[in-house]
Amino acid sequence: MDELVNQLIQKYKTNCPFELCRALGIHVRFMDLGGGTKGLYYRKLRRRFIVIHNELSLEWQRFVCAHELGHDRLHKGINRFFLEENSYFAPGKLERQANRFAVLLLSAAASPDHDESLESFYSRLGIPPEVGFFLES
Repeated sequence: MDELVNQLIQKYKTNCPFELCRALGIHVRFMDLGGGTKGLYYRKLRRRFIVIHNELSLEWQRFVCAHELGHDRLHKGINRFFLEENSYFAPGKLERQANRFAVLLLSAAASPDHDESLESFYSRLGIPPEVGFFLES
C-alpha cells in the first residue's frame, strides 16, 4: 500500500485527495448523508463518485475524501460506506485498509518532530485524532 500511495503522489505531484480525485476523474459531491454516514464511494455507468457529508469539518472532509479514494484504488468494483458507528473500534478489513490508505496519503513526506507525540503529529497534518492510530496497526 505504501508503494501505491507513493506512486500516486509522484505521478500527480500532490497528496491532496481532492486534487487526486480531480486528476483521476472521480466526481466529488457534498450532501447531507444523515447522522451516521460520513461519506461513500460508488460507481455508476463507468463514472466514479465520492459523496461527502456536507456538515463535516474541513479536516474530516479531507480525511473522508482520502478514505473513499482508498476504496477506489484498493477495492475496485466494491461500493463501500464509511460509517461512523463502530468504525473506530471494529472496522472491517476493507474499512481498515481504506483508513490506512488515507493516513498514509495525508501524512506522506512528513514525519514527527523529535519527541512529538503521534497525536500531535496527526493534528499538525489535519488528520482527525480519532483515526490517527491506523498507521500504528
